[in-house]
Amino acid sequence: MLTVEQVMAAHKANVETLFGLTNTAFEGVEKLVELNLSASRATLSDAANQATSALSVKDAQELLALQSSLFQPLAEKTAAYSRHLYDIANGTSAEFSKAVEAQASEAQKKIQDLVESSTANAPAGSDTAVTAMKSAVAAATNAMESVQKSVKQATDLMESNFKAATANAAKPAAKKR
Repeated sequence: MLTVEQVMAAHKANVETLFGLTNTAFEGVEKLVELNLSASRATLSDAANQATSALSVKDAQELLALQSSLFQPLAEKTAAYSRHLYDIANGTSAEFSKAVEAQASEAQKKIQDLVESSTANAPAGSDTAVTAMKSAVAAATNAMESVQKSVKQATDLMESNFKAATANAAKPAAKKR
């Protein structure tokens, strides 16, 4: 049986986790705002420089050269922005995943402890029910571990695909130089 202290401790841990995750989410939003402000500032500066350069062009050939010189930095900046955005999202997601895994691990431990204490006090002749209960808990634990492994594998695959895509994004523009 759960005591009042155990229930209160569980609620306190849940509230602490909630506030921790809320702070993590706010930190992610702050980083995103900083990234967007920095990108906006750089874009505004680039636009001013490009406008000045365009106004000083003397002929069509110079204009074409100016245009082609703008594509590579644009592709590189877009790839860098995407990498930063991904890093922010990935870091925030990793913090959430760690918290969820910790909570799931703690819940599994509590269920295991509850099953152990329940089976230790089980009346004589309930061996079949005790075995079934332990088997169900073991199956649920295995299923949870399988889901966690699958999510980790999918996340790793998505991360490697994203890194490959951003690495290749600037290559076509670099070849034009």
